[in-house]
Amino acid sequence: MVNKVKTRRQRSARISSKNQITIPVQALREAGLEAGDRVTARVDGPGRVILEREDDVIARFAGMFKGVYPPGYLDELRNEWR
Repeated sequence: MVNKVKTRRQRSARISSKNQITIPVQALREAGLEAGDRVTARVDGPGRVILEREDDVIARFAGMFKGVYPPGYLDELRNEWR
């Protein structure tokens, strides 16, 4: 019985007077979320909020055209603008 209470308490949280909440670490691990991740909150019905990791578009596309231009080509183009 004590283990059931401990398990339930580890998975629950309380909303503070500032509308803040600490998400239990086990829930974060299972969701694959880590400290520093940016999340978006959306409502999924009464009493239900879904947190989703924000899509970092810059990180996803950064470097995807690496090797498309020969070495020094972009520097030559930039020098033409001067």
